[in-house]
Amino acid sequence: MSFDRLIKKIYETQNPTVAGLDPKLDYVPASIKNACFEKYGKTLEGAAAALLEFNKALIDSLCDIVPAVKPQAAYYEMYGWQGVKALSDTISYAKEKGMFVITDGKRNDIGTTMEAYAAAHLGSTEVAGELIDAFGADALTVNGYLGSDGIKPLEKICAERDKGIFVLVKTSNPSSGELQDLRLENGARVYEQMGRMCESWGGSLMGEYGYSAVGAVVGATYPEQLGEMREKAPHTFFLVPGYGAQGGGAEDAKFAFDGNGLGAVINSSRGIMCAWKKQGLTEEDFAAAARTEALRMKEDILSTIGEIKL
Repeated sequence: MSFDRLIKKIYETQNPTVAGLDPKLDYVPASIKNACFEKYGKTLEGAAAALLEFNKALIDSLCDIVPAVKPQAAYYEMYGWQGVKALSDTISYAKEKGMFVITDGKRNDIGTTMEAYAAAHLGSTEVAGELIDAFGADALTVNGYLGSDGIKPLEKICAERDKGIFVLVKTSNPSSGELQDLRLENGARVYEQMGRMCESWGGSLMGEYGYSAVGAVVGATYPEQLGEMREKAPHTFFLVPGYGAQGGGAEDAKFAFDGNGLGAVINSSRGIMCAWKKQGLTEEDFAAAARTEALRMKEDILSTIGEIKL
């Protein structure tokens, strides 16, 4: 299954982290922006070109030490179709460099509409009898709060195309508890029930290392719930946001892992992309600073979970 490939990369790099590629134009060095604006003008095309060059430099700097990247679709969609093309090109470039790619799209619908989302981001689109990959990511974040109708259309493509999904369970944002912490009639919290559903949905999609192709998003900003869900969803691989800029640390994130240091991948976006600011460097050093921060983050997490074993 898809997450077997991610787990192998995590083991090989001894690094259970993912670099979030959520670029704002303000993050991009002036030299890159100026070159792109000179070529394309101060247009959406120029902005998208700058994002892509920024991403490529980050990927080049990280691809041998970080197993995965996670581009957030909204940061590309805000630049129109030109930005969406930059997203597609970013995914292709990261995969060329051997990285596992998680598209953070939080897609949510049912039936044929969800099938269309699945084909777009994880599968192929038929064009006059030819099957063509549109975006071709390895995994996609999805919102499961429409129930099984929104997840079942993804199961077939996960099985046939070796893909994975991460379902929102207990998110890292401050207001997540307004809904996710409510108790149901059976006594379970909403997030707990969603975790149980992930276990059920993934039952027929189990991988070599005991985790299914149906993962869960569980935030490091709620370490108690993170540990609870690790225990209650033993076959569900976690994508863990909230480390770094949102306030979560390695001592919080450690609850996501099993006894072998497997079971989760921890995300950092701004912490890596904007590391040059924290390190007191110039923006021209952004790629080197990102690498230094990625290595620091790796050691920080490994110091709490130990060596990763298969």
